[in-house]
Amino acid sequence: MTRKSIPQDPRGPRAFFGRRAGKTLHKGQQALFDTLLPELEVDISEPVDPKVLFAEAKRIHLEIGYGGGEHLARIAGENPQDGFIGCEVFTGGIGKLLEAIEEQGLNNIRLFPDDVIKLLAVMPDASIDCLYVLYPDPWPKLRHHKRRLVQFAMLEQFARVLKPGGIFRFATDIEDYANWTLAHILRTPHFTWPLCAPGAWHAPYPGWQATRYEQKARRQGRMKSFYFEFLRSVQTRAI
Repeated sequence: MTRKSIPQDPRGPRAFFGRRAGKTLHKGQQALFDTLLPELEVDISEPVDPKVLFAEAKRIHLEIGYGGGEHLARIAGENPQDGFIGCEVFTGGIGKLLEAIEEQGLNNIRLFPDDVIKLLAVMPDASIDCLYVLYPDPWPKLRHHKRRLVQFAMLEQFARVLKPGGIFRFATDIEDYANWTLAHILRTPHFTWPLCAPGAWHAPYPGWQATRYEQKARRQGRMKSFYFEFLRSVQTRAI
């Protein structure tokens, strides 16, 4: 992995997306948008306390950009004792996850179908145990790098909502984005990267099942992915 000189964005967190339409929803998905989504949608008109959303949950998880929801639905089903918040702006992905929630009878997922910056802004400090960013849009053109989700200002927000010792998982098949993310992490005092053997970051997380984006990458010949796991520092470290 290489380290790059990356300037701090003085403007703070940038807006990313509001809800966006992709493929046309089929009739069943549209029905779930009309009936199930309003029941699950997180209301940000007032502060969002995960302890209120999931009164009995042992841990709280947040996945940003869950795509078709394969990972989120699976881990929610495997961990019924935990609470899960999913943030996604594309209607096609939201529709797929709503179908999975209904089919599997999942009752420990809440959804925010809008820009994650709006959600993070109303969440309390140290309220999340695990945060996932899996196969985000790499924005490969240099002039578009400012649109990448991983920015110093965004990492500040991640660090704020994560509990000390909390987990931040980031996965990508794009080496440049892996380098970018690691360089940002190493330049923030809020996260640590546990020592591991060289190349260990290519090994999937325990119990990992490939997302549709990972499967697409393999079909396109990108056979190597990067699976990072960072920890929220218990104490701010010197950099």
